[in-house]
Amino acid sequence: MHEKLESTLWNIQQRNLGEHEFIQAVKEVLGSIGTVLAKYPRLTEQKIIERICEPERQVIFRVPWQDDRGEVHINRGFRVQFNSALGPYKGGLRFHPSVNLSIVKFLGFEQIFKNALTGMPIGGGKGGSDFDPKGRSDNEVMRFCQSFMTELSRHLGEYTDVPAGDIGVGRRELGYLFGQYKRISNRYESGVLTGKGLSYGGALVRAEATGYGLGYFVQQMLAARGESLEGKTCIVSGAGNVAIYAIEKVTQLGGKVVACSDSKGVVYDEAGIDLPTLKQVKEQERLPIEAYCKTRKQARYQRAGKIWEIKCDVALPCATQNELTGKDANSLLRNGCTAVAEGANMPTTPEGIEKFNEAGIAYAPGKAANAGGVATSALEMQQNASRDAWSFEYTEQKLAAIMKDIHDRCLETADEFGVPGNYAQGANIEGFMRVADAMESLGLI
Repeated sequence: MHEKLESTLWNIQQRNLGEHEFIQAVKEVLGSIGTVLAKYPRLTEQKIIERICEPERQVIFRVPWQDDRGEVHINRGFRVQFNSALGPYKGGLRFHPSVNLSIVKFLGFEQIFKNALTGMPIGGGKGGSDFDPKGRSDNEVMRFCQSFMTELSRHLGEYTDVPAGDIGVGRRELGYLFGQYKRISNRYESGVLTGKGLSYGGALVRAEATGYGLGYFVQQMLAARGESLEGKTCIVSGAGNVAIYAIEKVTQLGGKVVACSDSKGVVYDEAGIDLPTLKQVKEQERLPIEAYCKTRKQARYQRAGKIWEIKCDVALPCATQNELTGKDANSLLRNGCTAVAEGANMPTTPEGIEKFNEAGIAYAPGKAANAGGVATSALEMQQNASRDAWSFEYTEQKLAAIMKDIHDRCLETADEFGVPGNYAQGANIEGFMRVADAMESLGLI
C-alpha cells in the first residue's frame, strides 16, 4: 500500500472498530489507488479518500412485527447512504441473520465503485435487516416488510435513494415493500424501488441481470486471452438468483456447469446442472439443494461439502462474502482452474486474491463482474421515468454492451496505471477516478 495511505487506513480503522468486513473492503480499494494519488496529489490534499470512506448518512432503526401466532419480534433495520456524487443512492436490501452495520457498510462501499463502473448516473448505498425470511409464511414476511418500510420510507425517493433486492429480498418482498411505500407516500412512484414485478413497473431481464452479466463478463475475460466458454467446465457456488442465472447464461454461451451449492451442501452433476430441476427446487419449492438429487438420480450430494475442491476451468463464487479462502484458491489452482469471476460481493478473501494474482490467472472482482444487476436496475429506472417498457431482447442487448464496456475499461485502466491484465486494480482505479472527479466538481460537501 502507498505510504500516504497507511495513516489514512489506520484512522479509518480507529473510527470503525470491530467492522471487519468494511475495513477489508476499504483496504482492498486503498491497496489499488496509490499510483492515482502519486499522479494526482490534489486528491490527497482534498481528503477525497477520507470523504469517500465516511458515509454521507447512516440510518439504524427498530423493526417490530408480529408472527402468525401473535408473538412479537424485534429486528434491526439499516440503510447506509454512502455516496451520492454520481446520482441518487442505489443499492440492494439484504434480509439475513448475519446482517449488521459492518456488512451493510462494506456492501455500500463496494456499491459506490460498482455503480460508477456501469457509467450510469447512480450513487452507492446499501441496507437490510437481520430478519430471516426462511421458514416464514407469506403473511409474516408481509408484516415484517410493512413495518420495515414504514420507517425506511422517509429516507427514500426516486431522486434520493432507490433500493433493490439482495439476499433474502426477492419479488415477493419487493412487492410488499413497494405496496407499503405507495400506501404511505400516496404516490405511484415506480422508480423508488427496482427489481419489481412486471405487473407493477418491473423490467424484463432484471431477475436474470446479475447472473447474465457475470456470464457476459467471463466471456469477455476469456476472449481477451484468445479463449471462449465453449467446452469449459464450470462450477458456481450458491443456488440463489445470481447463481441460477449465471448457470443459465454460461450454459447458453457453451460452458458446462457441473456443480452448485447452498448453505447446507454441494451438488455435483457430471452431465451438467439441469436448470429446470434447479429452478423447481430453489425458486418454486424453496427446498435445500439436496432435493435436486431426487429428480437427477445420477447427481451426487455432499453435505457441508467444499465446492472449490471440484475440478474445473472456470469458478464463479455467487454465494456470500469471504466464501473462497486462500486454501480454496490453492485447491482451484491445483485442479487447473484458469478463470475466476465474482458473482457475489467480496466472496474471495485477500489471501485467495493474492493466490490468483500470483498464479497469473484471470480474476475479476464483484464490483466489475456482477455489476449487471445494478446496471439493469438503472435501466428499470429509465423505463419507469419515461413510462416505457422495453423488450427482453433489447434490454439484454444493452446489458451485454454495458458488461463489455466495463470489461474493456477495467483492462484499459489497468494498462494505463502499469498493472496490465489486473482486473481488480483496473476496476478499483476506474471506479475511484469517476467518483473522485464528481466529488471535486461538487465542492466540499
